[in-house]
Amino acid sequence: MKAIREGLTFDDVLLVPKKTSVKSRKIVSTKTNLTKNIELNIPIISANMDTVTESAMAIKMALLGGIGIIHRFMSIERQVAEVEKVKRFQNWIIEDPYTTNVNYTVRDCQEYMKKKGVSGLLVIDDNNTVIGIVTNRDVRFETNLDLKVKDVMTPREKLITAPETITPEEAKQLLQKHRIEKLPIVNERGQIKGLITARDLIIHESYPEATRDNKGKLRVGAAIGVKRGYLKRAEALINAQCDVLVLDIAHGHATYAIDVIKDLKKHFPEVELIAGNVATKEGTEDLISAGADCVKVGVGPGATCSTRIITGSGVPQLTAIMDCAEAAREYGIPIIADGGIRNSGDIVKALAAGAQTVMIGSLLAGTEESPGISVVRKGTKYKVVRGMASFTANLDKIRIESNAEAIDETLVQEITPEGVEALVPYKGTTEEVIKKLVGGLRSGISYCGASSIPEMQKNAEFIRITLAGIRESQPHDVQPT
Repeated sequence: MKAIREGLTFDDVLLVPKKTSVKSRKIVSTKTNLTKNIELNIPIISANMDTVTESAMAIKMALLGGIGIIHRFMSIERQVAEVEKVKRFQNWIIEDPYTTNVNYTVRDCQEYMKKKGVSGLLVIDDNNTVIGIVTNRDVRFETNLDLKVKDVMTPREKLITAPETITPEEAKQLLQKHRIEKLPIVNERGQIKGLITARDLIIHESYPEATRDNKGKLRVGAAIGVKRGYLKRAEALINAQCDVLVLDIAHGHATYAIDVIKDLKKHFPEVELIAGNVATKEGTEDLISAGADCVKVGVGPGATCSTRIITGSGVPQLTAIMDCAEAAREYGIPIIADGGIRNSGDIVKALAAGAQTVMIGSLLAGTEESPGISVVRKGTKYKVVRGMASFTANLDKIRIESNAEAIDETLVQEITPEGVEALVPYKGTTEEVIKKLVGGLRSGISYCGASSIPEMQKNAEFIRITLAGIRESQPHDVQPT
């Protein structure tokens, strides 16, 4: 047996303050890389947990400069739909706007707009030529649902359109001048080529640091597993313009996970692929050698994870980050610190230790945008969060993979949960939580005598502290108000 090493986690250390030239934390850069090809303006990722990230969370994370990973505990069709909601949420020009035919009914339009979550449809003919537009305003109070679209739409001669060469500023001026919300883009033959909306322009101006692809669409990731059907799910997500896939299993340093990475890269060589979770140099090297573009680090540190208790395995998170970062640095591959983050100070320590980004779950589970169920206990609002290896999560996983309502009792008895379900206090909006975390991060970077994450990693000096030091770090000898 090897000699027993010492493992450290966030509470075991502090960062030694260094001389700084930063006059205001506003000038501190929090830019980083998720993969070599994907940049983020803040180093925060929302976890692919079914009580944390679906489209609402992913949209908000991307708007704020991070990214969200849509969980996989749903059908392929629904996961694709969640990705599409993010990709269509905000564009400079919507390249494939939703349309309807002139002969459809008001009922058809209402149902389609509700299904797609939009407030209007362009009306086209069989040649893809724009002949009008129909909006909620046209059909909301219409009692005769069998009327044809042509009877309620704004016709082409009253429609304001623009050429493909229009600039954002010109589009803004047209929308303002004519007091309209939607501006169809057409070619010289009158065929639809896109759509600009006032809402998209406003969002673009309000969130200049948003994480966008080269077409101006918000970036989003999605998780996949290693069981049968992973290629089918991956292909569907890629076709939906998902920016990055996350191959996510509890013990990522496994032969079958490595084989799946290789298979995914063989079928989809251009895909950006994150793999994990691991907690060792060897695990990091093996995933990178198989083709991973980023490695997720963390075995057992999550708030709802009980892997270390159930299996006796794991590496304290700070040591795991340092070990994995050392290995990944040789390949120029980023790592994600996944789990154990409870405050902005932990984010600073994780990044200083070598991670490029952090993934957080429970910190966001109590926000408005999380899909967790809301409950009220003794007048206080909470939201449900569960680890993705919890008993009920495993049940849902079996149900989805078997595509059956009833589950074989034998399979239920074989479940050994490595996670728990819990309640977290309602925390308001994701934006409020993220802005506080980023504010603390900016301050932490400046305390390290740096003005960026890479500079902090060069300057960082950790000091080991005792239990007395931990107590001293907390508010003490005062009465809470």
